[in-house]
Amino acid sequence: MTVDPERGRGIAPRCRHLLIFMASVISCILSSADSAHAWIYPEHRDITVLSVQGLDPERHADLDRLWTEARAGHEKRLCEHAADASQGEKPPCIDWAAWPAIAGDHSCSAEGLVASVLTSDWILPVADIAAELKKNLLRAKNRSQRANYLRDSDIRLQRADQEYATRAGSNNVHFLAARQSVEQEGIDYVTQCVVEGAEPNAIAAYVWHHLSALEKAARLADPGLAPEQRAAFAQAAFADEAFALHFLEDTYASGHVAGTWGDTAQRKGTHDYYNEHGIETMRWKGNRIVLLGDAWMRSEDAERASAAIRTSIEQFLDAAFGRSTAVAVPAGLRAVPESLNVCTFMKVPAFPVQQPGVRTLLVDVIRDTPVPGLGPGPGDFPRFRSELGPFIGLSTGAYARQVDGGFGATQTTGGTIGGLDVALRLGFGLEGVLNEAGDGLIYLDLGVRQDAASTMKISEAPSIAQGGAITAAIPSRSAYTVRLRMPFWLIPGDLLLALPVLAFSPDTYTKMAVVASNGGLIPWQSGIATPIGRFQFVLGREVGISFYGHGQQEDHLLIPSSAPGGTTLIKLRSVSFDFPVLEYRPFRSFSLDQSSSLIAQLYFGFESSQTVSPISPAGAPEPDMKRIWYTGIRIAFDWRNYF
Repeated sequence: MTVDPERGRGIAPRCRHLLIFMASVISCILSSADSAHAWIYPEHRDITVLSVQGLDPERHADLDRLWTEARAGHEKRLCEHAADASQGEKPPCIDWAAWPAIAGDHSCSAEGLVASVLTSDWILPVADIAAELKKNLLRAKNRSQRANYLRDSDIRLQRADQEYATRAGSNNVHFLAARQSVEQEGIDYVTQCVVEGAEPNAIAAYVWHHLSALEKAARLADPGLAPEQRAAFAQAAFADEAFALHFLEDTYASGHVAGTWGDTAQRKGTHDYYNEHGIETMRWKGNRIVLLGDAWMRSEDAERASAAIRTSIEQFLDAAFGRSTAVAVPAGLRAVPESLNVCTFMKVPAFPVQQPGVRTLLVDVIRDTPVPGLGPGPGDFPRFRSELGPFIGLSTGAYARQVDGGFGATQTTGGTIGGLDVALRLGFGLEGVLNEAGDGLIYLDLGVRQDAASTMKISEAPSIAQGGAITAAIPSRSAYTVRLRMPFWLIPGDLLLALPVLAFSPDTYTKMAVVASNGGLIPWQSGIATPIGRFQFVLGREVGISFYGHGQQEDHLLIPSSAPGGTTLIKLRSVSFDFPVLEYRPFRSFSLDQSSSLIAQLYFGFESSQTVSPISPAGAPEPDMKRIWYTGIRIAFDWRNYF
């Protein structure tokens, strides 16, 4: 055989390009996991509703009057009231209280927020999904039900808003930056957050958009504005303030108060742990508080957050109605929402206008917010890790399978085969990217298995039946094993097939991968949480292949035949394929870098002969062989060490 050197030279670059592309896709998915949002949609909206309800009568009337102006021309899409506390499922319109919930999570800029609210065909379905989630979380009786409701909501949100999972971007703008020292005061911390070149953070996003909203609101204090100008400035100002409020509300989510630092797995693990279990901290004004986080908000959490939100809204209204002159109107101010893309900016930009009066306003708001945790070092909050990133592991299992007979064409009596297996596992954890029901786990196992002899015999003759294991239709034997697991979008293996096709569209491929890791396009493979463990349909996600008789010596079997003596001794090499269908995980333990779990799998499969060589009697013809089908159960212990 001749080898074309030019052809061979081109294979390596192509493979390298595919590996680089795959790595970039994984990086994008990790960014989505890393940039976890804070309060979920109904929690954001509830905080804003409480804030509006607490306004004094004069400011409440001002808000309604300004909202009426902002609604001009969009009365069908925008609700009559700025904050409609009675709004339930299937809302026919979007009120302003929902804008902070849409900001950041369903749009990347105030400009995009307005476009999503006014022109998108998916925003009302998103509002409906959020309202239903709120109702379901209120009636959840245990953690398992809560997890399932969140799973269903995230799947529906991803379908309605296809950018939902990937919009989080590549920064930590939803999180509070860690404090630099215990001596740091509130205003010094704000300065740390907003200085040009700082890492994106929630305080910087709030200050940027709140200042922009105040400038536009101050323009509204001019009585000489034409009605169409007032409507444009009012709408833009409402968008900027709503965007600001989203990030101010984020500062009250416990998983975001811990301070964000460490690698992706640490940030997500720390975020998830403190959201559920809470955190003790204090406000900058001094009183100590306990907070919970995303999807775990209590009424007291909402009440605490609403105080700072109300102060911010009051400043916004006072600027709009001339009661405050702390912020001046910059020259050339346009009646358009802020365009800063919070999903992609990597450094805090320089503030375009220095407003001398804004310091006092910020102090009034920030003093009510929680004090974040310290950066790495003495006194920092303990960090936790999620199962993200590369790992090496060990899998050991015990199994039993019911086979439909032996290899011989006449061996149709079923029986049972048991055995043990052990494998080295190499993989990449992408579990819980969107929620804890997700499973983006990718791994490759290389190992061995040892089968016991089958319970059925070579034949049904009474003398054979008394022969013990030596007369088993399938004797004890060993095999080399390979096991591969990978999520899929619609059909098994489609992520691999789509890789070269979508090499020039990483965003599309990333969306496919996120959907695949959360149950697929038809999300029947999402995890189902119960009080006794987690169930998941996994058909097509995993395949186990066993190579029998491929060692130094082939397997030796007796097969019924027409040869003298009624049997033929053969040498056999065969291969079997296991296809897990249902997986049950009763427990899962995770430390800073190691995980362990017990898994039970129901599976089916088949085994086919590859090479058959008669040994005795001499000259015997090759016997008729058939494919063996089986069903089984496998109990495995899975241990992983993450890098």
